[in-house]
Amino acid sequence: MYHTFGTKTGFDLWVLPLEGERKQAPFLQTEFDEVLGQFSPDGKWIAYASNETGRYEVYVRSFPSSGGKWQMSTGGGSRPRWCKDGKELCYLAPNRKLMAVDVKTASAVLEAGQPKELFQTSAADLPEWMGVYDVTADGKRFLIISAQQESTASPITVVQNWTAGLKK
Repeated sequence: MYHTFGTKTGFDLWVLPLEGERKQAPFLQTEFDEVLGQFSPDGKWIAYASNETGRYEVYVRSFPSSGGKWQMSTGGGSRPRWCKDGKELCYLAPNRKLMAVDVKTASAVLEAGQPKELFQTSAADLPEWMGVYDVTADGKRFLIISAQQESTASPITVVQNWTAGLKK
């Protein structure tokens, strides 16, 4: 799964099978941007971010696509990442809070819980199509590209001509 830029459709999601004919094919092409697609651990679902509502939100579709689409984020979201067991999907909210949604994928219909805040991040403010974090296999730790913090160093005072008042 990868995204690429089309001059008429913006960013689109494509798949490239790693076995067989290995022929790339579009997964999702619309007039909106679809970015950062990621397969669920069982390979039956794809999470991605799209700006089709005017802001980025996180969605999930079945793979191969059966036409169903489920919005996972509320109030904006991007950069979806599945936890290894496929029971939780994380994403980054516009206020840089890391969010998680419980997901049940046992049937052909996805069931999603309400998004819950995990913690506030200082994730770097990069374009929506760039990843800024990843989750470890156990789902308990995150690696985040953080914004550079402003220095809290003390000011330096420079005194010039301090010898002018000394007697020789």
